[in-house]
Amino acid sequence: MEDEVILWKDRKHHMWFPFSFTKYSVSKNTLYVESGFFKTNYDETLLYRIVDLRLTRTFGQKIFGTGTIELFTRVDTQHVIELKNIKHSKDVRRLLSTLIEQIRNDKNVVGKEFYGMMGGGHGPLVDMDGDGQPDMPEDVDGDGIPGC
Repeated sequence: MEDEVILWKDRKHHMWFPFSFTKYSVSKNTLYVESGFFKTNYDETLLYRIVDLRLTRTFGQKIFGTGTIELFTRVDTQHVIELKNIKHSKDVRRLLSTLIEQIRNDKNVVGKEFYGMMGGGHGPLVDMDGDGQPDMPEDVDGDGIPGC
C-alpha cells in the first residue's frame, strides 16, 4: 500500500466528527480498511471482486453529510464490506463504481452471472495469461473440481 497512489481516503465519522479508529482508502485496484485501536485489523479487497454496491443515507446521516456504502463481494472472508458514515458518500459511490468497472474491463473479468459456476463459487474467471480469454481454474488438488 505504501507505493500505491491512494485515490480516496476517509475515516468513519460520528456525526460530522472523524473521531474513529476505522480508516478507509482506495487505490486504482484495491480497497483498504484499517480498524481497531489495541488490536488493529488490516483488510484489503481487490476491486474486481466487488459485484455490487449500495448507498444508504439515514435521516441523521443526511443531516451530518455522511452515508454508508455497502460493497457486496465474491471473497471467502467477508461478503459485505461497509464503509460506514463517510463524507461525500454519493461521490465515493460514483468513484468506486467507475474504478470497479474499469478494473473488471482491464482484467477481462467475466460478468457476475458466471460467478460461482465452477463447482460452488470459486470466484470470477480472469484472463491471467493475457490472451483476451478468461482462463479456467486448474484442478490443483486432483479431485476433478477446478480451483478446489
